[in-house]
Amino acid sequence: MRFDIITLFPDFFTSPLNSGLLGKALARNIAEVHLTNPRDFTTDKHHRVDDEPYGGGVGMLMKPEPIFAAVESVPVLPRREVLLMTPQGETMRQPMFQQFAANYDQLVIICGHYEGVDDRVLHLVTREVSLGDFVLTCGEIPALALLNGVIRLLPGTVGKEASLKAESFEAGLLDYPQYTRPPVFRGWSVPEVLLSGNHQAIAQWRREQQMQRTRDRRPDLYEKWLAERQDVDG
Repeated sequence: MRFDIITLFPDFFTSPLNSGLLGKALARNIAEVHLTNPRDFTTDKHHRVDDEPYGGGVGMLMKPEPIFAAVESVPVLPRREVLLMTPQGETMRQPMFQQFAANYDQLVIICGHYEGVDDRVLHLVTREVSLGDFVLTCGEIPALALLNGVIRLLPGTVGKEASLKAESFEAGLLDYPQYTRPPVFRGWSVPEVLLSGNHQAIAQWRREQQMQRTRDRRPDLYEKWLAERQDVDG
């Protein structure tokens, strides 16, 4: 899968793309990431990528010409989305990552800066995406989160792909509590059922813990999960 990042700060991605599972996935050609700087497509001597907004206001906006030129410079694969990282976009969720990983050959990701981008850039964009209901200094941070979330779902990235199906959000519930050695640490013991060797009892305990944890921590997810179960059960 190909990722094209349109960014004023390519160096932001240097360390993350060479570390951990992301670095391994890129080294094994499971995914490829290309960084394109809109500043390279400016035509004035100062290489300006921003300007004052018409009508007045605080801050600067990213100009449309360098962004259009940058996006139009990258190859076009058959199944692609052009994403704009913006607080006004659709909030990232696990189903979004699953959709991208399963159905697309290419994601072009535009990282905004300053007070945002000239609204005409939306003519390039097929989907606006947000990390959450807050404002960050740059679009590179949510872009990196999206990269991580999608690439880890691509076949071959995670060693045990079964683990992807047993984690938070995959079944509509949060993950269950997990423990490792030692069996007792500072007076806190691992639940006896996990030491029992009874796989059926362990599976039941984990399911109950998922439901309880989701109900306590994310009642919104729990209500959605209940509603979906009712629809399936008729």
